[in-house]
Amino acid sequence: MPSGLCELEDPPTVACQVLLAAMDRQQTTLERLDLAWARLRVKLPLCATPCSRRDWAWHVIDLRLPATVEPDAFLHAPTVRPTDTGRIAVDLPHSRAHPATQATGHTVAVGFDWGVNTLLTGAVGRLMGRGATARVATDGRPLIFDATAISAKLHRLRGHREHLAAKRDHYLALAAGLGAPHRAWGPLLDRAAMLEREHMRVCARIRHLNHALAWSAARWVVDQARTLGASAIYLEDLSTLEARGRRRGNARLSGQVRGTVTDAIRHLAAGQHIAVVTVPARGTSALCPRCLGTLGHHPAPDRLGERGWSWAHCPGCGLSLDRDHAAACRIVSRGLLGQAHTTTDRTTGIRAIRTPAEGTVTVVRRPKKTTRRMRRARRTATTPPQPRGPHTTPGKHRPTPTWPARSRRARTSDRPRPAAIRGALKSSRRMPDVRTVPATTLLKVVKRPAGHDAQTPALPGPRPGHGVPAPARPEPPPARRGRLSRESCRRRTHAAERTGFHHAHATEVHSLTPRFGPHRDDARPRHARKA
Repeated sequence: MPSGLCELEDPPTVACQVLLAAMDRQQTTLERLDLAWARLRVKLPLCATPCSRRDWAWHVIDLRLPATVEPDAFLHAPTVRPTDTGRIAVDLPHSRAHPATQATGHTVAVGFDWGVNTLLTGAVGRLMGRGATARVATDGRPLIFDATAISAKLHRLRGHREHLAAKRDHYLALAAGLGAPHRAWGPLLDRAAMLEREHMRVCARIRHLNHALAWSAARWVVDQARTLGASAIYLEDLSTLEARGRRRGNARLSGQVRGTVTDAIRHLAAGQHIAVVTVPARGTSALCPRCLGTLGHHPAPDRLGERGWSWAHCPGCGLSLDRDHAAACRIVSRGLLGQAHTTTDRTTGIRAIRTPAEGTVTVVRRPKKTTRRMRRARRTATTPPQPRGPHTTPGKHRPTPTWPARSRRARTSDRPRPAAIRGALKSSRRMPDVRTVPATTLLKVVKRPAGHDAQTPALPGPRPGHGVPAPARPEPPPARRGRLSRESCRRRTHAAERTGFHHAHATEVHSLTPRFGPHRDDARPRHARKA
């Protein structure tokens, strides 16, 4: 009989790595030499079973820091592990302290709504006024992160995963019913094991795609907030988005990565000193952001043949816009007007607004692009009036010299002409598009268009343009009406969108004009001048 329980167990498997985080300063030290180098001193054993101090020795390792490690980053104890090539790899974690963001005092913020058709729909808002006269103004431009193609891919992968799990359970049930002595028992278990490995691969692919999609959306949200000058990001509270009763719309979103997106937004926004606050989601799509009236939902105007409730219409004020965009306007309004009710969790640091503050959202028209007419009117208004009389140039002591005398031919051309001829002739400073000049060829003197080379002899044979028809050009291939290639999709979603996916369509990151964006003072934005 075994003497203890340890004899019945297999020997433990230990990875070939050293976790220096479990050591104290007597065994490891880490100091930063300069911006690019750090020195690690670690005391490691010289044999597999050290018995005395002679079996230990100090090792000094100089680490070259990558460019991603900032100068003010704090270096932590690394992990030392060998590689397949025989070298030593050091996994060096580092952190950087960021000051806590303010819970109140935000003037410009961005609110995002979790949608069914699109992953995220946002709107930018600016707080104007104080106290009872406070209101939120927006420019009416929606910020859309459309991941329909990636969501469809995830839906197909989940269906494939469920199909593999069903076949695996079916083979396991058949093997359990037949028993071990049966001839087909072994092959059924082999098929079940093969399906289990395939099931694990599909699950890993789904996790990788969810992780990539979540961080791509989070990066897009933080870039939009930073470019627009927003100091806060308001999101819907995920605890209030659970499906209740017959509401199947929120049940469709249960498979999405909203929790991962929220954590990624908090992580990336902390580096940009932007606060992330959650607001209640109850009633954001039910009331009108302009007059707080009840909204009516129906299919979109461009897709009336499809069933859905993606468009919102207010019978009171006549507002008509996308349902998710209206909800985003309400979210940013609740966040800016309810800053005084922001609470912070002491353990996690998550900020939330539990008491919603209702208020209307005003649409401020963005200024038009400056035109030539506007520049002339502005120059006329700012230029001082010119004095009457002959124009004199300061510093000029002599008259301008006259042009040389014209020839007799030019003088005769200046004679007065009859009224009929004067009415028919019009002077113009525009150079004619095509004019002919004499040219000498090998055969005779001909007229050629100006600008061509007259010194090069003409080529033998008929030339097109002198009574000879031009050769027929091949017709362009017909436009392709099928599915676009991957290169076309890549050109459409270029680096300006920074989504990371070829089939994800997101609003490009554009900064607002100074008249609407963040101001140094609390002045109201000016309206655009009319052309």
